[in-house]
Amino acid sequence: MTTASTDVITLAHVIQQAVAPVFLLTGIGAFLSVLTSRLGRVIDRFRVLDIEPKDRRLPSQDSEMRILHRRSRWIHWSITLCTLCALLICIVIAALFVGSESGHDPSRIIAILFIVAMLMLIAGLCCFLREIALATGVISLEE
Repeated sequence: MTTASTDVITLAHVIQQAVAPVFLLTGIGAFLSVLTSRLGRVIDRFRVLDIEPKDRRLPSQDSEMRILHRRSRWIHWSITLCTLCALLICIVIAALFVGSESGHDPSRIIAILFIVAMLMLIAGLCCFLREIALATGVISLEE
């Protein structure tokens, strides 16, 4: 085999390794879309409640606004952590190609980056679960 064909085979192998993280990025992107949609709804509801002057608001409106504020903070943290996760995954993909081209073994760096990315994703999902708990906690059935 010639050097050129070996380089193509090596590059094809690197691309195969990069496919799984790219699919992960797609999933994270879809999740970020859900989060931004939820944040938009929280902000819209807060604005509706905030139209009323403070002295004329019902206690239930103040309570709902406090919950909405807490929800927005949890969504914000979830978006931040998931975005950082996506950035780390992008760095993992870049490191695969840089390592292939430079001839160095980036496996240790890639493993560390991937582990940190997964920890950020886990934390982002936990923040999302907390926001869901706050959102469903305001639902009550009156009999």
